[in-house]
Amino acid sequence: MPLPPGTRLGYYEVVGAIGAGGMGEVYRARDARLNRDVALKVLPASFASDVDRLRRFTLEAQTAGALNHPNVLTVFEIGDHDGQPFLAAELLTGETIREKLSHGPIPVSKAIDYACQTASGLSAAHARQITHRDIKPENLFVTTDGRLKILDFGLAKQSGSDLNASDDTRLESGTSRGVVLGTVGYMSPEQVRARPVDQRSDLFSLGVVLYEMLSGERPFAGGSAVETMNAILTQDAAEIASPGRGLPPAIAEIVRHCLEKQPDERFQSARDLAFALQATSGLSGGSASGSMSSSTAAPLVATGGTRARRRVMARTRRTSS
Repeated sequence: MPLPPGTRLGYYEVVGAIGAGGMGEVYRARDARLNRDVALKVLPASFASDVDRLRRFTLEAQTAGALNHPNVLTVFEIGDHDGQPFLAAELLTGETIREKLSHGPIPVSKAIDYACQTASGLSAAHARQITHRDIKPENLFVTTDGRLKILDFGLAKQSGSDLNASDDTRLESGTSRGVVLGTVGYMSPEQVRARPVDQRSDLFSLGVVLYEMLSGERPFAGGSAVETMNAILTQDAAEIASPGRGLPPAIAEIVRHCLEKQPDERFQSARDLAFALQATSGLSGGSASGSMSSSTAAPLVATGGTRARRRVMARTRRTSS
């Protein structure tokens, strides 16, 4: 049952409901100590006895709380009030990438900017050995000032941590809800095969999101979850470089490298991907304003980079010449 305005959980007073999902209800609440509004995510009492849901809820708070990056949702606190777990996080105003996609493809410069910011946030997570494992439009939020925030680390895997989600392969789709290693349509091939994953799995998922932002369609789709997973394993995504959209071939090349079936053939780090995206921002008529700064990206040139980045950068130079 939703919490009515005025309900107090610890130091927080509920102001009103924001939304609800499979992992909890979200409320706008007032922090009486610091005199600020926060987003209060509450695990309903009916779920609190579910060991797996409670573990995911705790994992989300602890993983996001361990990160301090402008492109990752800031978690302030996790608590429990009369047996009802909750977490307090920064209150965001804006909309998710999924909501933006409801109006059709996203302008090329904006799509590149959002992907660049996502790669920047993932780079911070990967530096802490954290793999998100559920990058999708619903988990990418754009604030009213254009800042992208990565949400929901409930499926994250941290190397060497006891908080890792179970490696049982269970699926989540628009019609069936469950605890998962990823979401059907955005999973990497290694996730589909229930094999161990690392940061390169997140880059595949981000490639799927970037493809969808640019084209308005998912690169891998089928009439069922099984058909979609088979497409991820066996089919190449359709070409998205359309003259009508003015999409530079270099950007299409970046997407293709994100979507390589074999992890060794993709970008090997989120930093490499962010660098390649920044290099194309001039071609798309925009700028990656919220992504890595030039001082962060500069050392990437000196390190030599991966085969994927060298191929992409060569294509970029040819396109711009």
